[in-house]
Amino acid sequence: MYKIRNLKLKNPYFLAPMEAMNDIAFRMLCKKAGSSLTFTGMINPLTREKLDFKDKPAIQIFSADSKGIKEFMKKHDKDASLWDFNLGCPAKTAKKHGFGFFMNHKLELIEKILKEMRQATDKPLTIKLRISKNTEEIIKIAEKYCDAISIHPRTQTQGYSGIPNLEFAIKIKKSTSLPVIYSGNVNEKNARELLKTFDFVMIGREAIGNPSIFYKLCNKGVSENQREIKLKYNTYRCNKCNCISFKDYLTLALKHRLCFEQIKTQAINFTKGMHNASKVREKLMKVKNIEEIKKIYKDATQQI
Repeated sequence: MYKIRNLKLKNPYFLAPMEAMNDIAFRMLCKKAGSSLTFTGMINPLTREKLDFKDKPAIQIFSADSKGIKEFMKKHDKDASLWDFNLGCPAKTAKKHGFGFFMNHKLELIEKILKEMRQATDKPLTIKLRISKNTEEIIKIAEKYCDAISIHPRTQTQGYSGIPNLEFAIKIKKSTSLPVIYSGNVNEKNARELLKTFDFVMIGREAIGNPSIFYKLCNKGVSENQREIKLKYNTYRCNKCNCISFKDYLTLALKHRLCFEQIKTQAINFTKGMHNASKVREKLMKVKNIEEIKKIYKDATQQI
């Protein structure tokens, strides 16, 4: 049995928080495929956007201060499986506004925020970190309030490219009694090996357009002709195995009334591995409505 605080988990595979990718339809498909925990992208607690948490995700928040955090958490605590605070975002926007990685030197503020978050919920609380000179000091603070740590062992300048520093992540694992969630270039080939060292792994870019990666990880060793994802929506059999398709995504996206631009982005993502994918993507870049997307996919797959 896998567990973080009072949250029981069926396996150690999580969908990593990804900005713009992790809409509710995508999260639901990853969960259906086997991911035991699916994260939202970063959410500002002062946002006025309409949020859909019907799938009870792990909610990741970011902020440059503590304003609105406690109120936001109390409002949405019933909708969350877990709360996460982002201290790892390396983007220019994060630098401009002083959140994510760029508040790593503000140890007193970090402690204030984590203390308030702990007081606001009995749900599991985690933080997302990357390599910095203060990572170990932040972990000491986290041990007072958090139930697990996510480590993405790249520097801010590396962003999401370059080789993750596995030795740094192992050092973190050995230095804390908290469960450690590993993030960074996790894929179908290395996930199980990483779990020999870490408690959980997060899968990010490898899951984009490919929620079925979770099914494959959870059913390693099962022959291809035995693989089948049971969905109450639709399934699309590709040339190699049963897998979740864009048709499955579209069904959920329309149900949850996602905006056209988000659906278009995901339509492009789901061309991964498709025959003539580059040509299909070129056509999708020019579409103006859902019907055009459906026609392109129907011509490419004969499924929509």
